Amino acid sequence: MPNYSQLSTILKSLSAPLSEFDVSQYLAPCLIHAWVTDYGRSTPDYDIIETSNDAGFSYLFDIQAQRLIAAWGLSTKKDTSSRDIIERRMRGHPLKNLVCGKRYHRGHAIPHTMGGRADINLVPQLGVINSGPFQRFEREAVATPGSLYLTYWSYPNAKTQRPSAAEQGLLVGGQEPKFAPFQN
Repeated sequence: MPNYSQLSTILKSLSAPLSEFDVSQYLAPCLIHAWVTDYGRSTPDYDIIETSNDAGFSYLFDIQAQRLIAAWGLSTKKDTSSRDIIERRMRGHPLKNLVCGKRYHRGHAIPHTMGGRADINLVPQLGVINSGPFQRFEREAVATPGSLYLTYWSYPNAKTQRPSAAEQGLLVGGQEPKFAPFQN
């Protein structure tokens, strides 16, 4: 998993609620460095881009391997928009082509309740994790506007689209970072 050795010091120096400035200037550079360093251990040949969606969430995506590495963004309020469009787009997500089996869901890297959409935001995730313990941090992030919610996805090698592990995080200004690792 990534080395977040500097993250605690940075986060303790920031006040809650976190701002977009706090994230872009202090937290995101630290996180991205940790994620790319860790990702490069299993995938030495990559082409990573950073992109964002209309709800303000950011994503690291490996174009060469066509897979999500990390997603993050500030919690603002509960997103109550309809899931109809997202559910239609999720049906087109190629989960069955990834030889994942019925145990896997099209899990959201950023939950719909925070503004996560489909497409780049969907990752093959064990159903028992996606519909269970993963929801704890998601709910806490929704209930804590100004917190930074994140997910990082680890892959065992450069050839698979299915992550072998996921790490969820919740960062609140002035507090220790919270992380929860999951085998996938």
